[in-house]
Amino acid sequence: MAESTIQMQPLAGWDKPELDLSNAEWQSSSRGRGDVQIAFVEGFIAMRNSGRAESPSLIFTPAEWGAFVSGAREGEFDLT
Repeated sequence: MAESTIQMQPLAGWDKPELDLSNAEWQSSSRGRGDVQIAFVEGFIAMRNSGRAESPSLIFTPAEWGAFVSGAREGEFDLT
């Protein structure tokens, strides 16, 4: 199998730092539903799939996180 030559490049306008998440205190939903965990690190919010903790995490600013949570509460992401 050939080695991948794809290199990840930061997105244009990406203004978030490379966060060290190795010591992050990940929190699960208080209801224990779903596979999502979040951690508050250096003023940002990281979100990951707890079933695949080695996968990349999404990084949100506080304003982005607020918009995401508001959208989720309003059903913006419902698939049904």
